[in-house]
Amino acid sequence: MFESFVSRRTAVLAACLTGLSLSGAPSASAAWQPTKPIEIIVPAGAGGASDQMARMMQAAIQNNKLSPTPIVVTLKGGANGGEGLMDMLASAGDPYKMVISNSAIYTLPLANKLPFDWRKLTPISILAFDNFVLWVNANAPYNTAQDLIAAVKKEPEGAFKMGGTGSKREDHILSAAIERIAGVKFSYIPYKSGGEAATQLVGDHIRVNVNNPSENIAVWRAGQVKALCVFDNEVMNYPAKVTADKSWKDIPTCKSQGIDFQWIMLRGVFLPSGVTPDQVAFYQDMLDRLTQTKEFKEYLEKQALKGSDLKGEEMVKFLEKDEALYKDLMTQSGFVATN
Repeated sequence: MFESFVSRRTAVLAACLTGLSLSGAPSASAAWQPTKPIEIIVPAGAGGASDQMARMMQAAIQNNKLSPTPIVVTLKGGANGGEGLMDMLASAGDPYKMVISNSAIYTLPLANKLPFDWRKLTPISILAFDNFVLWVNANAPYNTAQDLIAAVKKEPEGAFKMGGTGSKREDHILSAAIERIAGVKFSYIPYKSGGEAATQLVGDHIRVNVNNPSENIAVWRAGQVKALCVFDNEVMNYPAKVTADKSWKDIPTCKSQGIDFQWIMLRGVFLPSGVTPDQVAFYQDMLDRLTQTKEFKEYLEKQALKGSDLKGEEMVKFLEKDEALYKDLMTQSGFVATN
């Protein structure tokens, strides 16, 4: 079942990314236009990846006059983001709120029995996907995923420390998946952020992490960590050098190094339930044009994200497949709350 869910998700993602729309030209005037400020809810803390994306969207929309009214960013990161998600559930019919969310729309309800279901919101668009990279300290004696797995197998079970953001979240789930695929066992250490996990890796307090590119770019550029592989079916398409001799494109896939697993995290935008088709059309058009701005394109490259223009039925199909994968993996790992 594990392999079938992975392959089905991969097929859906490939189909989604193949058909990306690159037409950023404004459409005819929408039937509905906002008449007061639009609020972007960020179900996370200040300075994190979701907050950074919201700030970029705010600036790009306003700089390029994509909305007739201002954009306001509101942080609601309480309860690991549950505060922001529940606020959206309570805002049915309000077309002046949108939320930026990631895989927490699955992990929080599954791990904490949060009474939240993304189907009770209105999916608008998936703007991008985050990659995950296998990182080690720059002084580590291994240069490939095979080297790392061999080293883990030589040590007592659980002695090898893997650090990541949060417990029962994306990093933890990926760590558990690597364990099953490679037949190893890590001691997983949860941290409050990817930045903290990066600091712990540089300090050699952990031996490996699976941070997103944006979370480790500063320490990679400084020569303090090494990137072994990326958990995707293709290399990242950013050839500009980040270190003295390496670009994101130079990082091989983990699949090519014996860990055949794709792990990509969505960055999606949702409205509350009960909004009208005209309101959905306005936001989809606004976000389509957002993806054509200089600010958005520079943001994708800086964060090494995979761009996407997934919306409508195809977005819903992806969310359903992705949720099924998360539920399966979390169940196998014992991460699903039972009471």
